[in-house]
Amino acid sequence: MGSRDDILRAVRAQTLPDKPAPSLDQQWIRYDDRRTQFATVLAGVGGRCEFVADGAEAARKLMEHPAYDAAKRVASFVPEITRGNVDLATIGDPHALEDVDFAILRGEIAVAENGAVWVTDAGVRHRALYFITQHLVLVVPASALVDNMPQAYERLQFTGPGYGAFLSGPSKTADIEQSLVIGAHGPRSMTVFCVGD
Repeated sequence: MGSRDDILRAVRAQTLPDKPAPSLDQQWIRYDDRRTQFATVLAGVGGRCEFVADGAEAARKLMEHPAYDAAKRVASFVPEITRGNVDLATIGDPHALEDVDFAILRGEIAVAENGAVWVTDAGVRHRALYFITQHLVLVVPASALVDNMPQAYERLQFTGPGYGAFLSGPSKTADIEQSLVIGAHGPRSMTVFCVGD
């Protein structure tokens, strides 16, 4: 036996007492103006938030984005934003999405506390699209904006196997000479449209 086996045996021999999960029924942080809080936090992590009345207004606002105007490949999963020309149903290999300029996808929950948006792979054949696109746009109902993560957890529904993640802002890293780099490993921008009242 080598040192590797000794280490693994020692790790396996350690036991920790069971500890019950904390109750989510507590006084968690609340915001008087969760819209402003969400937009401010999202901007602080490199993203952008716009509150719009409907999908048509989101489509008009998106036309003001210079990168969207110049985009050659756009994948849209929002019916009101019809400019999409990437059909995921015809793409078998997610590597073929490497040149997607814009992905416009639905978000399910937005969290004011940290500027995060819950996304799933429901209706999205290749979840790589969330991370491989140059610019990510998420469309979320304004009614799905909550104050904090415990409220978000209460809304999560798992009806079977699938994928879900909280995304907050575009890709970023500070590993390179401790300088913040936006878009190093994924989308260079993230825009969230909160739709409705």
